[in-house]
Amino acid sequence: MALEESHVRRAAHLARLAISDDQASGFVEDLSQILAMVDELQRLDTDGVAPLAHPLDATQRLRPDEVTESDQRERFQQCAPAVENGLYLVPRVVE
Repeated sequence: MALEESHVRRAAHLARLAISDDQASGFVEDLSQILAMVDELQRLDTDGVAPLAHPLDATQRLRPDEVTESDQRERFQQCAPAVENGLYLVPRVVE
């Protein structure tokens, strides 16, 4: 299926993008090249190729999962205009 300017305009409309006539015709060529590259990649034989988790085979350093701050809820809720049972009360915005 060949990409046409109407396809680009429809995609721009769905994405809520404003494009000019010059931009639309330019995008037809650019997107056609991208789709051609994707088609070329789809034709490659990848049987027997293991997927890569990370190209450098590195492990990420993790910090210990431990509490580093004290509970300050009471202090923070003192300045709130309305609190009940440890929860902030806010006006209803959706009915």
